[in-house]
Amino acid sequence: QLVESGGGLVQAGGSLRLSCAASGRTFRNFIVGWFRQAPEKEREFVATIRYNTGATGYADSVKGRFTISRDNANNNNNTVDLQMNSLKPEDTAVYYCAAQIGTQLRTAPGEYWLWGQGTQVTVPS
Repeated sequence: QLVESGGGLVQAGGSLRLSCAASGRTFRNFIVGWFRQAPEKEREFVATIRYNTGATGYADSVKGRFTISRDNANNNNNTVDLQMNSLKPEDTAVYYCAAQIGTQLRTAPGEYWLWGQGTQVTVPS
């Protein structure tokens, strides 16, 4: 089970930090991804990380503004964060984290089999 946290309402230009925590497992040997879905739009890729190595990939729309990282502050290897800076109204969406065992970074929702329930991010225009 994956649990996202950290969503909320923030003004344009502001920042939010989302967290994805795995319950009952670690992220070792997993690829972890963040996706988002705005109303009446398809779920889209945001960022991904290979937990073992820290290798990352980003959608062009968030490159340079968002950073995905491993959060090992609790030494449990079960948390991945998404730092979002310079937020724009078009970043408004429900943000989901997802995980899949593997070594290759993945950008398609269908390539992930573990999903969280999502957390709302709202950036008013």
